[in-house]
This record gives sequence, C-alpha cells and structure tokens, in this order.
Amino acid sequence: MTLLALFTASWPSMAMAQVADASAAAEGEESPAQLREEVIRLRAEVAAMRAEMRSLREEFTAASPAPTGPALAATGVAPAANVPASASAPVSVAAAIPAAADPNAIHMSWKGTPEFKADEDWSFKLRGRIQIDGGYLSAPASRFSGQADGRGFTTRVRRAYIGTQGTMPGGFTYRGEAEFAGNTVSWTDLYLAYDKGPFTITVGQHHPFTSMEQIQSDLFLSFNERAAFIGAFNLERRVGLSAGFKTGNIQLNAGVFTDDIGSLVNDGNKSVSFDGRAVWMPKIGPTQLHFGASAHYRELGRFQSLLGSRYRQRPYIATTDIRYIDTGILTVDNETHYGAEFALNRKRFHLAAEAAWMIVDRPVDADPTFFGGYAEAGLFLTNDTRSYRGTVFDRITPTSPLGDGGFGALELNLRFDHLDLTDGGIGGGTQDGFGAGLIWTPVAYVRFMLNYMHLIYDIPSAQPKFTTDSVGMRAQVDF
Repeated sequence: MTLLALFTASWPSMAMAQVADASAAAEGEESPAQLREEVIRLRAEVAAMRAEMRSLREEFTAASPAPTGPALAATGVAPAANVPASASAPVSVAAAIPAAADPNAIHMSWKGTPEFKADEDWSFKLRGRIQIDGGYLSAPASRFSGQADGRGFTTRVRRAYIGTQGTMPGGFTYRGEAEFAGNTVSWTDLYLAYDKGPFTITVGQHHPFTSMEQIQSDLFLSFNERAAFIGAFNLERRVGLSAGFKTGNIQLNAGVFTDDIGSLVNDGNKSVSFDGRAVWMPKIGPTQLHFGASAHYRELGRFQSLLGSRYRQRPYIATTDIRYIDTGILTVDNETHYGAEFALNRKRFHLAAEAAWMIVDRPVDADPTFFGGYAEAGLFLTNDTRSYRGTVFDRITPTSPLGDGGFGALELNLRFDHLDLTDGGIGGGTQDGFGAGLIWTPVAYVRFMLNYMHLIYDIPSAQPKFTTDSVGMRAQVDF
C-alpha cells in the first residue's frame, strides 16, 4: 500500500480519535449540542480532505499510467481484484521526487577504452596503440648500407604504446605513455599540463614546436613515416616547459627544452633548446586553411658536442636499418632550425606542405645548411573528410563505418619529399621521393595503410645517381 493510500485509509480513525479527545477534554464544560456541532464540523473537514486527496490521486494517475505485463511483475505488487483497467494503483509521492545528484558518482563513456569521469573534473582513461609494419626495399646490390643487407622483405612492430591520460580539478591534465616495441622500454609522452581558457602550460616530455607533421600524432599520418627532414634533423620529444596562447584563429607556442628522458641519465648532458611556433588557421566556408612558422635554437653543450651529431634518414620505411643518405658523425656546437607550414582541408580534399632549414654550427669547419620539405595532396574516394584540431590533422571518423552497412573511409594520397644533406663540405647526399599511399579506415580506431615510394639518390661519394623503390604496409589499432 502506498503512502497516499495509507494516509487516506487512516484519516477517518485519526479524526474520530481527535473527536474523542475533544469530548474527553470537554466533559463538564460543553453541552451535548456543542459537541454535536464539533463532530459535524470535523466530519465536514474529513470529507473535504478526502475529495482533495481523490483529486491529487487522479492527477498522479494521469501522469504515471499503471504498469502492466512485465513492468507490473517487476514492481512486485499484485493487481487489486475487481479493479477496472482504467483505475490505477495510487502512486508514491516519494517516487515522483528525483533523487539528489551524488557528487561522488562515476560516469563512464567509451572512447576506444572506457573513460571514467567524476562530477568534480576528475577523469581517467587508458590509452595505447599497436602498429605492425611490413616493408619491401628494392635497391642495387652495391648500394646496401649497414651491418646486414636490409633489402627485400622486412617486418617490425613499429610502435606498441600503453599509457594513461586524464583531467583533475583546477584545469589540470596529464598523460603518461611508454613504448614497448623493440628490446627496451622508453617514455614517449610524460607530462602535466594546465589548460584553462586561452592559456596552456605544459611541463614534462612532449613535442617541441618544430613542425606541423612532427606535432601531429603518428596515428593520423598520410604515410607510414613522417617527412624525411624530421628524422634527419633529429626532431623528437624532449623534457621541457612550454606555454601556449590561443585567441580566435591564432595559436602561439613557445618553450624551453633539454633532451629526451633516455639521454638525461648522464650528468654531462647540458643541452638546452628554445622553440617557438605561430599558426594562423582561418576558416572560409567549408575550407580550413593553415599557415605556420617555427624557429628552434639548440645549444648541445660540451658533452653532447664531443659525442657528435649525425644527420641521416631511411628510404621512407622503418622496417630496414639502411640509410643511404648520411652525413656521418659531426662535431656540432649548436643548431638553428626554421620551418614554414601550409595546409588546406576542404571536404574530401586536402593539401599539406612544409619546408625546413637546419643550420649546423661547427667549432672549426664551415657551417652547413641542410634543407628538407614535402608537398602532399589527398582525396577521399568515399564521402569522408579529415578532421583538423589543435593546428594539426586529427582522427578520421568514417561516415559509413564497417559493420553499420558501410565500407569505412578510403583515402588516396600523393607526396613529393626532398632532403638535402650536402653543404659546407659535408657530402651527405640528396634524396628525392615520389610516393603514393592508400589508407583504409574501416572504423575510427582501426586503419590499414599501403605506401609506395620511388627514391632518387645523389650522393657525392657514391656516384653515379641511383634509385630505390620501397613499399610499406601497416595494420594499426589504437584506444
């Protein structure tokens, strides 16, 4: 029996008890006629109260129809006998009042893995990725480099990351991620950030601001490997303190960095770098534009200078250790790097291009300037588009994913890549690449890649020019 029904049934007895109490209190003081008038008045009040309760019950019944079938069975209440279908059981007033929100409640959503959020700005999520690569290199037999002949078919677990990320009250975020591919464990991202309004402050190991494609996640690249100059110029994550400011369609970043975590175990490592990047990203109708510029200055310190620096690159696949273009080890005091960026994203079509200059300051010999860059065009063969977020290209989410009656997203990309490591008496050589790539994204967190690159080499110490052909394949999942 509900609270309302119980109250309705018990009201007459309660009222009569009040009458009896009044009669007892009034013995010897009130006449029988007065007592009869008091009883009549109380009975009138009871009738009025019953009518009001009946009206309230009808309103609740209209708002909440009585459950039937399985819903009625779930309530555990048997239906009353001989009650018409239109007459519903009284509804509990308490049930109609929403419960107060629990400040300690945990909410879960799914983003590749469960993401847990609390009402006080706390969140936690496991993250990771697996990239399994296969490659094939066709090159002249007289041109292989390294301890073994890396031509032919090779395979590699390119990346295997596991980590966590989340938020904390006050506008703080964090990320910690470790790399397990290969024979050692190393840190990739490991930082704490303050992100509130237009300002961002980050401390820990993260990307310096040297290139659009370097900052962009390797999950969303157009080809298996980034532009050749990025690896050749040793642009990598480093430990540092950086700040960012965004206003409208302008993003500014600057930071001071030391070296990567693995290189800082030696007390003699005193390298320090200063990095800055500015991006203007206007949007005109459906067209997203990107114009960027960056500058980087790095003092290597005496210890790193004595160890030497080397600038070299693979033939656009990482499954082989062959590096045809290579300066050898150089004694370097400092490096100065400048970069320029352009991108366009419009519906199914995109363009991207970068140019980069690395000025190497040597203590005795001439100071060479190395150059690299690329130009790329891509088109979706399905009705999909790239996403652009935070000054870089981001995740592709198919409009018709596989499993929902669709095929997923299919994208064709073309690229020209150039790297020149010959200058100032250094004969590292030049590498020109002409490539095509196909990316199939069946669902947002899975992709398959197939790349082809025709490479032309001009190395002063290994004339005449020669060519190679590389094919790269990748299966990728992230969460």
